[in-house]
Amino acid sequence: MFVKPDGVRRGLVGEIIGRVERKGLRLVGLKLFQPDTVLAGGLYAEHEGKPFYDALVAFVTSGPIVAMCLEGPEAHRQVRNLMGATNPTEAAPGTIRGDFGLVIDANVVHGSDSATSAARELALFFPELPPAG
Repeated sequence: MFVKPDGVRRGLVGEIIGRVERKGLRLVGLKLFQPDTVLAGGLYAEHEGKPFYDALVAFVTSGPIVAMCLEGPEAHRQVRNLMGATNPTEAAPGTIRGDFGLVIDANVVHGSDSATSAARELALFFPELPPAG
């Protein structure tokens, strides 16, 4: 999971980490940094060639992000539930995107959509940590 540049700019990092911890997930890695285009390209590789790819890369590299490595039962699914629907106008109240998201292009947080994606993304953000599993 990571807090996107809009979430960092709006000062939502503490609130988001608090929600994750209150859910019962354990924070085992945390980094504040500004991704470069190489990391962003690896993060969004499955979208390369799609019309929105360049905008995704430009947005995620537009400012610092806060990447988190979380542990817990089916952590990636737990995170997806906490985040809410990708489009904030469709996200339920009480979810991160439902409470703080404004538009689909800047929806505050990113979370892996599968255990496979989570492993790939964590390797990009936290190469110093041992692989999950």
